[in-house]
Amino acid sequence: MLLGLRTVIYPAPDLAAAKTWWSSVLGIEPYFDEPFYVGFNVGGYELALDPNGDPAAGPVTYWGVRDVDAALKQVVAAGAVVRDAVQEVGGGIRVASVVEPAGAVVGLIENPQFVLPEPETLPGAGDGPGR
Repeated sequence: MLLGLRTVIYPAPDLAAAKTWWSSVLGIEPYFDEPFYVGFNVGGYELALDPNGDPAAGPVTYWGVRDVDAALKQVVAAGAVVRDAVQEVGGGIRVASVVEPAGAVVGLIENPQFVLPEPETLPGAGDGPGR
């Protein structure tokens, strides 16, 4: 069901300050910059800032799925509780989130535009477990 990591969304009550900080750390400017959401493309993956996010809740990690409706049903059947129902967020991208039995928030994202990044040519790339 899970296709791999796709997006991490950090709460950013002071969006301008967070955008400046992340731009400095990443060495890039956001590719998407609106008052309701700022997105950076980091190696093909999304690092996002949400001005409406709750810092006490921490960041939410979104796992890619082919069908967010089916994935949501599956994780709820396994004991999760819906936090945010499925919603379209633009460009055919659909998201939902749940609270898993231990209390962590897990995001699900169906993104037809996502393409896995090409592996980098680094010493040791492809070696070891999980590669």
